[in-house]
Amino acid sequence: MIGISLPFRTTDETVVFLRGVKTDSFVSVKLDVEKLGLQSNKTTYDDIKAYISNKYGFKIPSIYIAQVKSKLGIKERENYNIGNGKAKVPNCPPGKEEAVIDAFLYSKMM
Repeated sequence: MIGISLPFRTTDETVVFLRGVKTDSFVSVKLDVEKLGLQSNKTTYDDIKAYISNKYGFKIPSIYIAQVKSKLGIKERENYNIGNGKAKVPNCPPGKEEAVIDAFLYSKMM
């Protein structure tokens, strides 16, 4: 019988049953999540927005989340909707930045 994948909120775990393996031997597997192109954390912007809305009682736009991620050096996927660079972009206010950081800590993104 080969593997059952058990999804968890912040990690995935795979259980594998091996037959015919000696008890004094072992199998060691090292996977680099970045090389596989997988995210180690599946928290979405909607999850972050919901957490902030429930805890702090206000809503934030996605641009604030992206700005805080960039400021903290959290890797983002490539954005294909970048515009022409002429639009005025609002900056995240300090109080809302703290709420976003709290949401990151809660979801174990940092």
